[in-house]
Amino acid sequence: MATSTSDEPQVDKSEDEEETSSEESEEDCEPTLKYERIGNDMKNKLLSKDCVSCLAVHSKFLVVGTHWGMIHIFDHAGNAIRDKEIAAHTTTVNQLSIDDQGDHIASCSDDGRVMISGLYTADNNQTVNFDRPVKAVAIDPKFGKHGSGKNFVTGDDKLILNERGGLFNRHKSTLLHQGEGLIREIKWKGEFIAWTNDHGVKIFDMTSRSRITFISKDHSYRPDQYKCNMCWKDGHTLLLAWADKVKVCKVKERAERDVRDLPEKYVEITAMFTIDSFACGISPLGESLVILTFEKELQEEGNRQVSKRPHLLIVEPHMEYFEEISNDALTVRGFQEYKPSDYHLETIEDENLFYIVSPKDIIVSKERDTDDHVAWLLEREEFEEAMEVAEKNEHLLRKLTQKGVAMKYLEYLLEEGNYEEAARQCPRILGKNKESWEEQTWKFQKLRQLKALAPYLPRTEPQLSPAIYELVLNDFLNTDCEKFLNLVKEWPSNLYNVQTIITATLDRLDRERNNTVLLRALGELYTLERQYEKSLAIYLKYCSIAKSKERLQNTDVFQLIHKYNLFSSISDKIVQLMEFDENQAGKLLIENMDKLPIEQVAKQLENHQKYLFTYLDRVCQKDQQLCQPYHGQLVKLYAEFAPHKLLPFLKSSIHYPLQGAMDECQVRGLIPEQVYLLGRMGDLKKALSLITTQLKDVDQAIAFCKDKNDEELWADLIKFSIDKPSFIKGLLHNIGTHVDPIRLIPQIQNGMKIPGLRDSLVKILQDYNLQMSLREGCKRILVADSFNLLDRFVKTQKRAVSVDNGQVCPICQERILVTDLKYASNVVLFYCKHAYHEDCLPTHAQERCSICSTQRRGPGSKAVVK
Repeated sequence: MATSTSDEPQVDKSEDEEETSSEESEEDCEPTLKYERIGNDMKNKLLSKDCVSCLAVHSKFLVVGTHWGMIHIFDHAGNAIRDKEIAAHTTTVNQLSIDDQGDHIASCSDDGRVMISGLYTADNNQTVNFDRPVKAVAIDPKFGKHGSGKNFVTGDDKLILNERGGLFNRHKSTLLHQGEGLIREIKWKGEFIAWTNDHGVKIFDMTSRSRITFISKDHSYRPDQYKCNMCWKDGHTLLLAWADKVKVCKVKERAERDVRDLPEKYVEITAMFTIDSFACGISPLGESLVILTFEKELQEEGNRQVSKRPHLLIVEPHMEYFEEISNDALTVRGFQEYKPSDYHLETIEDENLFYIVSPKDIIVSKERDTDDHVAWLLEREEFEEAMEVAEKNEHLLRKLTQKGVAMKYLEYLLEEGNYEEAARQCPRILGKNKESWEEQTWKFQKLRQLKALAPYLPRTEPQLSPAIYELVLNDFLNTDCEKFLNLVKEWPSNLYNVQTIITATLDRLDRERNNTVLLRALGELYTLERQYEKSLAIYLKYCSIAKSKERLQNTDVFQLIHKYNLFSSISDKIVQLMEFDENQAGKLLIENMDKLPIEQVAKQLENHQKYLFTYLDRVCQKDQQLCQPYHGQLVKLYAEFAPHKLLPFLKSSIHYPLQGAMDECQVRGLIPEQVYLLGRMGDLKKALSLITTQLKDVDQAIAFCKDKNDEELWADLIKFSIDKPSFIKGLLHNIGTHVDPIRLIPQIQNGMKIPGLRDSLVKILQDYNLQMSLREGCKRILVADSFNLLDRFVKTQKRAVSVDNGQVCPICQERILVTDLKYASNVVLFYCKHAYHEDCLPTHAQERCSICSTQRRGPGSKAVVK
C-alpha cells in the first residue's frame, strides 16, 4: 500500500502546521501514518539561518544539533525552550544523546570536544577534549542516577568508555575497541552498547564488560556515504538498516557455557531482507518496522540529475523477505539536493512518533487516530462508515464530533439530491434535538422536499413547534391530497392548530368542490375538533359524489357513527348510509337495533327494495323471530334478489301466507319452492306432478314419496314411470326398501329396453337379502335377550329376602320377629320386602301385598309364605 504527498517538487508553505500528503496509490487504501512539518521557532529561528546535522528526541523535548556547532532545545511543537540554547561546539555536531530521565545531553563534534550538559543542574557537566574529531557519542541511560558512574561512550577510530569515580571523582577512560576504522554511530540501551564501524556492528555487554557479537557488513557500499542506522527496539532487540540491507537482531542468553569460554549472551538474527532503496533510518512500530529510504535512481530535472523524494516505508519483517504495509513518499524541503547521509530518523517509541530529519526540514510522523480515520472516510464520501466509526468511538474524537460528522453526511445527501436517504437518516443524525429538526425542516421546505421528510418527523421527544407540522400539512394540501389525508389520520391533533388546517382545506375546496379526498380529510379534521355533526355531514356529502368503488373502500363514516354514538343523527339518513356502503350500513344497523328499531329502518327503506332486502336478510340471519312481521315481505324479496335463499327460508319459517308465497313462486317459475309449498298445503299429487313433469327428477320424486309415505303417491309415481325407462331404472334402484318391487315389475311392458336393468335387479335382490339378514339377526337377538331376561327373573325370584328385628307388620304394627313363642305366628313375606303376620291378613291365601297393590306397583308384590 503506497500513499504520498502532492506532486509539487518542493513544499514552501507559511502555515505553522502543514500536512504532507501522499501520492495516489494503485490500491485505494487508507494511509497508516500522518505527517506534520514542525514549524514555529524551529523553522523561523533555526532552519532559516542554520542547517540541522543531527537530532535526539525525548518524550519531554527535542534536541537539535547544527552545522554551526549549536545545540537547540525545542518542545514537540517546535517552540524554543528559553535559555536552552547551548554553544557547545565550533563546528558540526555529529551526534546527540539523552539519558532516560531527560536531564543530561551528550554531544560530540569534529572539533574534538565531547560535552555533557545538564538541563537543570551543572553538577555533572563535563567537557572532554580529544585531539581528533569525535564522530559518535552515547550517554549512559542511567547517567543522572546516583552512583551510576556518570558514564558515556565516545567513538572516533577508537571506542572509549569514559567514567568518573574513585576517591577524587576523577575522569577515567577505558579503551573498548579500536583498529577497524571510524566509529560512526553508537546506541546505548540498558546494559548493551552497540556501535558501527567500517566492517560491521558490534555489541558490548556492560554487565560482563565483554563484547558479545560482531555483525558483519554484507554489502560493498562505502560506509561514509551509506552509514549504518541502528535503533534499540527494547533492551534486547537491535534493529539495523545499512545501505539496502535490514536486519533484526535479538540478544539472548546462552543455554550453558562450554569449554570455549564464550560470552554468556549471543545475538540471533531473527529477520533479514533487502530493500530496493537505501535506508536512512529505522524504528519499530509494534511488530512492524518503519524505514526511512532514499531512492537509488535519480530523476531528471531540467538539464541535471537530482534526487527523488525520500519514502517512509512500513514493513512486516521476515527472513529473506518482507511484506509491505505502506510506502509514503515525502516532500522534504530541498530533497533534490540531498544524499542518503543527509537524512536521519528518530523515534519516541512510547508515543509512536517518528521524526524525519533533513538539513532544512523536520517532519513528524504519527499513527493516524480516530479523527484521521473519520476524516479520511469523509473525504472518500464513505459517510455511513464514518458515522458508525464516530458513534462507536466518540470518546476518542478530539477534533471532530459525532454530530459534526453526521451533519456533513446530511449536507452531502442534500447536495447530491438524495432526499429520500437524507430524510431517512434524520432520526439517526438529529436525534432529540428540537432546534436541529426545525432547521432541517426549513431546509427541506426550501428544496421542496417536505414529502420525503414527513414520514420521519418526530411527534414526541422532541415535539416540534406547531408551525413545523402546519408547514408540512399545507405543503401536502397543495401538492398531494392523499398524503395530506394520511397525515391528518396519523398525526395527533395536539401537534398543530386544527382550525388553521380546516380553514386552509376549506379554501382549497372552494376551488375543487368535488375533491373527494379533501372531503374525507375535512371530515377527519372536524372529528378532531369534536364537531361530529359537521363531520357526518361532510362524509354524507362525500357519499353523494364519490364513485361506488371508492365508497366501498372507505369506512370512516361508520367508525365515526359508532365511536361517537351518532345514531340519533342518522335516524333519518338510513337510505344515504345504504347508498354509501350497504354492507357496512347493514352491519351497523344490525349491531345497534336497540338504537335504531327494525320498524323505523324498514319504514325508511320501503321504497328501496334492494336495501330493504339487505337489511331484513341480515336481521333474519341474526334471529328470524325479530323480523317475523316481515316474513311475508321477505318471501317476495328473496324471490327477487336471492332465489337460492328462498327455499331454506320457506322451510324455516311458518309466518308467511302460503298462497301469497305460492303465487310469487308461480310468477317467477320457482318449481322446487312450489313443490315444497304444495306439500305444506296438502296438494301432494300436484307436487309430485311438478317434480315428474317439470323437474323430471326421479330421485327427487322418490325422495318426496319416501318423505310423505303415502301409498297413493307411490301408485301415481309407478303409473307415471311405467313407460319411461329412466324412471323405471330409478324406481328399481330405490324402492326396494319402501315398496314391494312386485308392484312395479309385472307392469313393465315386455320388450322395453331399460338401461342398467341387470344392475337394478341385482340391487333389488341384494336389498331383499339384506332385509332377510337383518330380520334373522333381529330374531336371534330377541331370542337371546328373552332367555337372558327370563334367567335373571328366575334368579331374582329365588333370592332370599331379609327381615330384621325392628321390622313391624303394617296392619297390627307389632314386630314381625318375636322371641316369645307364645306370641309367635306365621309370617307372610312379599318380594317387595313388606312382611305381615299371617293372622293379620284378610285371607291366608292372599298373593299380593296390600300396600303395593294400592299403589299399583308391578312385579315383586307377590307373597312368599314362610
